[in-house]
Amino acid sequence: MAADQPAVFRSTTGAGTGAVGTVGRRLRFKGEFTNKVDTKGRVSVPASFRRVLQEGDPDYTEGLNPRLVVVYGNPAAKFLECYTIAAHGELEDRIALMPSGSKNRKMMERIYSTHSQEVTLDDTGRIVLTAKLREKIGVTGEAYFASNLDKFQIWNPATYEAEERAEVEEFFEEMPEDFDPMQLLDGAGV
Repeated sequence: MAADQPAVFRSTTGAGTGAVGTVGRRLRFKGEFTNKVDTKGRVSVPASFRRVLQEGDPDYTEGLNPRLVVVYGNPAAKFLECYTIAAHGELEDRIALMPSGSKNRKMMERIYSTHSQEVTLDDTGRIVLTAKLREKIGVTGEAYFASNLDKFQIWNPATYEAEERAEVEEFFEEMPEDFDPMQLLDGAGV
């Protein structure tokens, strides 16, 4: 292999399951989007997110629609947490390693398995947010999509603006004037 060509791999974990790419890289969710929610609860998943969902669905093939898992079980969360099929499977594997019958395992199973829905995108890239899901996060006419690398969240846009943006601003106010956020990666194994 030429030195200027990246090595090719087949990922065995995460969103890149079965994907061909360069060593150490896999598709991740990036960006923020606000999309309309119709009266039936249908909302378009951002196009860039769809490609990650395709890569993270081990059963996806051209011509089929990718699936994802929507988690709504954390009572403190004001958002829906969305995982690729592969990423959610990894999470379930980690939960299965917890001591059987333990309270912590029971809570993790309830939050991430019992209170989750496997959803398939329709032919136009939309999912249906059921009335129960819309009510949990207070979504009516618009939904805000926020990426978090290996997963994404769906928020009521006003809630996100009020809570999450304020948290970021507060974080930076506590830092020195010359603070560089890249410093947070120091010692993170990057």
